[in-house]
Amino acid sequence: MSKLWGGRFQKSTDKLVDDFNSSIRFDQRLYKQDILGSIAHAKMLGKQEIIPVADSRIIEKTLKEILTDIEAGKIEFDIAAEDIHMNIEQILISKIGDVGKRLHTGRSRNDQVALDMRMYVKDEIKEIQDMISNLQQVLLNISKENLETILPGYTHLQKAQPITVAHHFMAYFEMLKRDKARLEDTYKRTNILPLGSGALAATTYPLDREFVAQELGFDTVSLNSLDAVSDRDFCIELLNSLSILMMHLSRFSEEIILWCSHEFQFIELDDAFSTGSSIMPQKKNPDIAELVRGKTGRIYGSLMALLATMKSLPLAYNKDMQEDKEPVFDAIDNVKMCLPVFADMIKTMKIRKDRMYEGAKGGFTNATDLADYLVKKGVAFRDAHAIVGKIVFSCIQRDIGLDDMTLDEYKQASAIIEEDVFKAISLEECVNKRNIIGGPSGEMMEKVIRINEEYLT
Repeated sequence: MSKLWGGRFQKSTDKLVDDFNSSIRFDQRLYKQDILGSIAHAKMLGKQEIIPVADSRIIEKTLKEILTDIEAGKIEFDIAAEDIHMNIEQILISKIGDVGKRLHTGRSRNDQVALDMRMYVKDEIKEIQDMISNLQQVLLNISKENLETILPGYTHLQKAQPITVAHHFMAYFEMLKRDKARLEDTYKRTNILPLGSGALAATTYPLDREFVAQELGFDTVSLNSLDAVSDRDFCIELLNSLSILMMHLSRFSEEIILWCSHEFQFIELDDAFSTGSSIMPQKKNPDIAELVRGKTGRIYGSLMALLATMKSLPLAYNKDMQEDKEPVFDAIDNVKMCLPVFADMIKTMKIRKDRMYEGAKGGFTNATDLADYLVKKGVAFRDAHAIVGKIVFSCIQRDIGLDDMTLDEYKQASAIIEEDVFKAISLEECVNKRNIIGGPSGEMMEKVIRINEEYLT
């Protein structure tokens, strides 16, 4: 089969070169974007009388038929045609002959692939944002049901202060808000039409680029043809945004893995979202959380691969840039696998409130509140810190908690301590006294949940 670009060549391409050079194995997923972009281009060519309007209409009609045939599984792509763009054009020409050869007027594969990738990334961003919103709704629902479920908060993976499940889960809600905002920013910089840039120096034809932008839902057109065909910043931005998203899911996964261990027993994963061992019959493994944690490194790898590919490329297009697609496709595919299964895992898990409460009682998580109690009685904070430190040391030696001390023992440490100290250091009081915006009190969490319910609508 002769190549559509083969006019100046006297020999056929080597079979190994065909296989090596071809991208149809992975870029065939761009078929819809390629066809829609070609339809808009053909309409514009007819509108501008660059090609006959009748030809434009035939091309548009036939491209729609090709789209239908592809989605019905009636078309098999040809590796010798190299990529999705040449495959579609070749199929078009086979159906309508010379009229189909007019489609490529005023464009290059360089601006065509840039268009297809931008359209694809735009579509995928919206889908991923919807999946994030679904996960956020799950977190919101769990938080509303656990405004008073106390668990220990940690720093350095050491028990620090008591908080609630609502406070903990809504921390991840905030991370996901930032993830969606980053994707929205990426979308804005992706939503620029490159078509009309040609191979690198635009074209002599009187293209109406704004018309094509409007047809395809782009905000604006690119202002420099060199940049437009060689830019993959939007792909790198996407991979960066997805890497940060996966980092958040990985952190959450690590906590899920810890929490369902025998040492913690804060949660129990549903059987439908756990696996067993081939040799140890007692095992119930958090494989979903572990896979999410593992796939995070894979997404990071996609980001680094594309950064490394682009780092030394001179303007404008270089064949190296064909390597943009597989990292982007792989990252998108894996993120879209992780988000829904992670959401369902969280939604179905059992929260063991008793174990969480017992966990919060240990580790002197109310020690800061004891110091605050002294400060409110007039003791300077640094002195209060020292007093409480000595009390904690004494408790450690006796293997008791702050709640187990008597009032007389407290008075030996500081004469200003009264009976009200026991209320001040109760876990419920420790949580609910933190009644400022951003804090874990039930009242503040209800307010935050209302704010975030409005955000999701």
